[in-house]
Amino acid sequence: MYEYNKNAVTTQALHRMPYYIQQLRILQNENIETVSAPRIAERLNLNEVQVRKDFAAVSSVKGKPKAGFSVSELLDNMEELLGYNNADEAVLVGTGSIAHAILAHEGFQNYGLKIVAAFDTNTDGIGSEINGIKILPSDKISNLCRRMQVHIGIITVPAQQAQVVCDQLVAGGVLAIWNFAPVHLSVPDYILVQNENLVASLAMLSKHLKQAMKTKI
Repeated sequence: MYEYNKNAVTTQALHRMPYYIQQLRILQNENIETVSAPRIAERLNLNEVQVRKDFAAVSSVKGKPKAGFSVSELLDNMEELLGYNNADEAVLVGTGSIAHAILAHEGFQNYGLKIVAAFDTNTDGIGSEINGIKILPSDKISNLCRRMQVHIGIITVPAQQAQVVCDQLVAGGVLAIWNFAPVHLSVPDYILVQNENLVASLAMLSKHLKQAMKTKI
């Protein structure tokens, strides 16, 4: 297994990796064997120097002048770095519209995520299924996570319930939380929380649109 220079792969670079992988898969399907950093930078509207640094940090083989990097090797290195080759099991808490969308998405396993159980605090939905995943009562979260050694939790409950759910996940041994609730979660230092605040994203879009419209007037 290739050992990466963890100091060279920045958090910002990790956020760019899925976009690189998407482009590399397109090139691979087109039977293109090598690619340069400027080409990917142009496709993604990124700085080519930054892209070259990202490629160099993750690639097991140095890029060649003019030819660039091997598409297949670079793709394998990135997928290994992000864990796409080893599906991580996760549980989801909440059965609202966001939860339904996540559970219905069949592509997550291609990116290293397999949802093995779903929970709800509302007793009405317990026992039913969403895309083949049975809905369990929320009081079983900690026990199931601990028993199955699940380390990823997805929170899609309302804000007022999120911290309680978070505590249950942490108590069950979860180490990473994907949080869709619009609230700041209090967790131990060793827990990673990735927030997806849809309201904040909408506010940013609205602000950008307002400014863009002004420039056209």
